[in-house]
Amino acid sequence: MLTLYDFELSGHAHRARLMLGLLQLPYDKVIVNLAQGEHKQPAFRAINPFTQVPVLEDDGLVIRDSIAIITHLANNYDPSWNPQSRDLQAQIQQWLALAARNLAEGPARARLITVFGAKFDQAATIDASHSMLAVIDVLLEGKQWMVGERATIADVACYSYIAHAPEGKVELDSYNNILRWLNNVEQLDGFVAMQATPLKVEAL
Repeated sequence: MLTLYDFELSGHAHRARLMLGLLQLPYDKVIVNLAQGEHKQPAFRAINPFTQVPVLEDDGLVIRDSIAIITHLANNYDPSWNPQSRDLQAQIQQWLALAARNLAEGPARARLITVFGAKFDQAATIDASHSMLAVIDVLLEGKQWMVGERATIADVACYSYIAHAPEGKVELDSYNNILRWLNNVEQLDGFVAMQATPLKVEAL
């Protein structure tokens, strides 16, 4: 049985929920209340010493990173989401790296500022987000998906924080290719939306 340790307002956790939904996999959900510090308590530290969500348990295997989780789920439950051909893998890995770094330092960080009161330079973060999104918009020109002819874990990894970039005051109106791609993801069978965040949540 799959168990997901989750927090509804986490974009990282939404990646895992989205992948589980797209694969139509049943799972148990355990809510970890980050606002109340549950992620820093001994019970959760025993599961993830890094005190972060999401965490996935799969028949005794504990996976502590959102990108690792969606990769594991694809590889083990529907490998078509992570095709292993040399060329497609190279492209997918590039998008996963972008999700882990550029998205985290751009739209995800901008959202942390407005939603959770994180202490980063807001103007610089918004500027960095737009610089990255402008490149992504060009890369998506004429393409339905980030890699190949169907949705892959690259789309899952990048969706949550791009879709919710406006919550960090990073507007998407000028990125027509991105908006089209977001709509494509949202039309997939099993799509799971991430709830809109009320501004402002107590800082974590």
